[in-house]
Amino acid sequence: MANAPFPVPEIWHEHRVSYGETDTMGVLYYAEYLHIFERSRNNWIRSFGVSYKAIEERGVFLPVREARCRYRRSAGYDDLVQVRTGVSQWGRASLTFLYEVYDETRLYLLAGGFTQHACVDGTGRPFPWPDWFREIFLPRPVA
Repeated sequence: MANAPFPVPEIWHEHRVSYGETDTMGVLYYAEYLHIFERSRNNWIRSFGVSYKAIEERGVFLPVREARCRYRRSAGYDDLVQVRTGVSQWGRASLTFLYEVYDETRLYLLAGGFTQHACVDGTGRPFPWPDWFREIFLPRPVA
């Protein structure tokens, strides 16, 4: 993960660790990283001018099929973390978001991970990405 080039387009999401996100030692609780991934993923989608809510209103849902997080350094209460997010893989009816969580200065990698999502309809049945979805999110070749 750290040696491969990060996928573009990417976004950076700032997150201030709240007291309620920490454990009894004042360290960001491990499961909270998945919530932070979700916030960053939603900001990545929003950076294209559409909200996840609008995508669902058009009948496309993105349930998580798999999630992984590798912890490297701790973040604590009131720390500002920087989350880098991009899509590393597009499948016929799936996509994988990649995340890197850094300290405030973006010098120290605190955690990294991914979430893989299926493209499903309102009944949970997988289907290929609709054309309108691909037009919004898939990278275009440089002319």
